[in-house]
Amino acid sequence: MKLVKILNISLNNLSKVELLKQLKSGVVFTPNVDHMVKLQYDREFLQTYLQADYKVCDSQILVYASRFLGTPIKEKVSGSDFFPAFYIYHRNNSNIKIFLLGGKQGVAQRAAKRINNKVGRNIVIGAHSPSFGFEKNEQECLEIIDMINQSGASVLAVGVGAPKQEKWIIKYKDRLPNIKIFLAVGATIDFEAGNVKRAPEWMSNAGFEWLYRLLVEPQRLWKRYLVEDLPFFWLVLKQKLKLYNLPTTSVDERVV
Repeated sequence: MKLVKILNISLNNLSKVELLKQLKSGVVFTPNVDHMVKLQYDREFLQTYLQADYKVCDSQILVYASRFLGTPIKEKVSGSDFFPAFYIYHRNNSNIKIFLLGGKQGVAQRAAKRINNKVGRNIVIGAHSPSFGFEKNEQECLEIIDMINQSGASVLAVGVGAPKQEKWIIKYKDRLPNIKIFLAVGATIDFEAGNVKRAPEWMSNAGFEWLYRLLVEPQRLWKRYLVEDLPFFWLVLKQKLKLYNLPTTSVDERVV
């Protein structure tokens, strides 16, 4: 499998169709610009990322960066594009049974209902919206694990935001023996529930989905997009000039 190195992560250079055909088991993460910046200073997040079986590009900006670096990525495979393609691809595969974990109260259940209506069968057999800060509550996490194990699901889609969802998957995946495929899907559960609208396809394909999301949720996202993620471009330039060094900072220091 061909890999494309961007900063301190190697991405799998796969198209959406290729990933659909190859994915029989494993952990799938979908890095975007925000992830790439966090990976520069959050060592736990980096160690978590290195344990994923598939890391596929979730950002047109990363596609542009890969071209700039001379190692072009085939296409953007965002979680919110891949997940619906995944459940449609497996609509007649009775071995695929999905559990949704994420969203505010009731959102995962609404997403499950809408997905099942689209597929024409109960491909989503369990859904749960955890409490805010659930990842710090071991008892709640154990209850969620039991819920997933009891459901009979073979696929777990976790949409609670990065880096929380990726860290949760890696921390608890060995306690979920029936789950064959783990998907970190970000805001996808909200999209599937109809709770949040996605950017128009042309904006996403042009690399402006971040702008659409910023306009929709300015209070929540302005700092991420306009402040925190800007170092990415400087770091990519340093990589192009062969001046980029792997981060050696501690978990709460930033590389800028």
